[in-house]
Parts: sequence; structure tokens; C-alpha cells
Amino acid sequence: MTTPSNGIKTFVRRQALSPFHYLAQEFVQGLLGWIPTPIGMAARGIGYRLILRMNGWAAIDRGVRLSYCSHIRLAHAVYLDQGVYLHATPSGIEIGEGTIVMHGAVLHVYNFRDLPHAGIKIGRDSLIGEYSVIRGQGGVAIGDRVYTSPLSQIIAVNHVFNDPKRPFVDQGITAEGITIEDDVWIGAGAIVTDGVTVGRGSVIAAGAVVTGDVPPHTLVGGTPARVLKELNGETGRSRDRKVHLRLKDGGDRG
Repeated sequence: MTTPSNGIKTFVRRQALSPFHYLAQEFVQGLLGWIPTPIGMAARGIGYRLILRMNGWAAIDRGVRLSYCSHIRLAHAVYLDQGVYLHATPSGIEIGEGTIVMHGAVLHVYNFRDLPHAGIKIGRDSLIGEYSVIRGQGGVAIGDRVYTSPLSQIIAVNHVFNDPKRPFVDQGITAEGITIEDDVWIGAGAIVTDGVTVGRGSVIAAGAVVTGDVPPHTLVGGTPARVLKELNGETGRSRDRKVHLRLKDGGDRG
């Protein structure tokens, strides 16, 4: 029988490394997490160093929720938009220099089975789109300049459900991990499943469900996803389009 005290202990254990760490992260976030405007970002840029690892200066908007802060590492010029949720559990979340995590995105390791490769690591100058979800039980490694569009999902865990005589929750999980190499663009609503490697310079079309490895420099789409085109530099005879390049100062990253 679960008592209220056991329930509280379980909750705290799943939010922080220890009761002390839990109280510290809740106090600092409660004190500074709501403050609007750049004043709030400056306050969090200083105060959040008490509860997480920050190399250089990271910008954290108000309303960002952080759990297991002691295992979160933010590099210089990382931006966490309003409503972002990072749950690092014991295995950690690391976000590289200049990477942006947009409104409502969820990065969730949630490793309470002591899985050996759990964690989420994102390289530099990447962008995680609005309301995207990354689950890192099997380990998610995302390279540099990777963009995910809104509502995409990168899920490095899967349930086993082969035995019809047993509930699937009693059959265990797989957690093989996901690797997404540099310069990949993932379209809106796309899903990348456990055990997949997405090759460098590839594009995943909107709504695709990726269940197998994606070769480098290809466009894939469909359910399940298949190669639609090799990206070899040929422009074809498509209609004329006006192309807007990135600003030299790093702006216009959508």
C-alpha cells in the first residue's frame, strides 16, 4: 500500500538528485522563474548557475520548467523559450552553443530503469521547434545545425508487446538510441523511432514516420518513411523561388 509519505518521496526522487537538490531547484526557480523581460533573463542567467551547469551565458525565458537541474548543461548562447520543459533525470541533458529550444518543447530523459545509454545531447547552432518532444531513455545524440519543425517527435524508447497473454506494461521496453547527424532538417509532425540513425544532410518530410536508418543527403517521407530523392545539388526545373539566406549575425533561423 502506497502511503502519502511514500508518494512524496517518489515524487521528489523523480524530480531531483536528493531532497536538498529538490528544495534548491524549486526555491531558485520559484524566486526567479516568473520574472518577465530581459531583466528576468539576466537574473536567471546569474541565479540558475546555482542549480545547473552553465558555460558562458544562456538565455532562459520565464515559465521554463527544469527538473534534475544538477544534470543539465547549457553552453554559451543557448536560448530556452517560454514553456520549455527539461527533465534530465540522472542521465543528463546537454545543449550546445547557440542552440534554440522553442516554445512548449519537451526534452525528457526519464531514466528510472538505470538504462546505460540514456540522455540527450544536442550540438551547436541547432533548433528544436515548437511543441517538439525528445525522449532520451535509449540516448539521443543530435548533431550541429539540426532543425526540428513544430510537433516533431524523437522517441528513443519503445514498448515490447509480442505476448498477447500479458499486458504490454509487463513485457519491458527497448531503448536502442537515436543518432541524428549534422545538418538535418526534420519536418513538422515527423516522428523518428527508437534505433534509427539519420544521416548527415538529410531531410525528413512533414508527417513522416521514420522506422529505419536514413542515408546521408536524402529526402525521405511517408509512413513508414522511404527515400524520395537524393540531395545531390541538382535544382531541377521547379518553379522560380526567391531564396532568403541567413543573416551574418546568426538571425533568421526559422
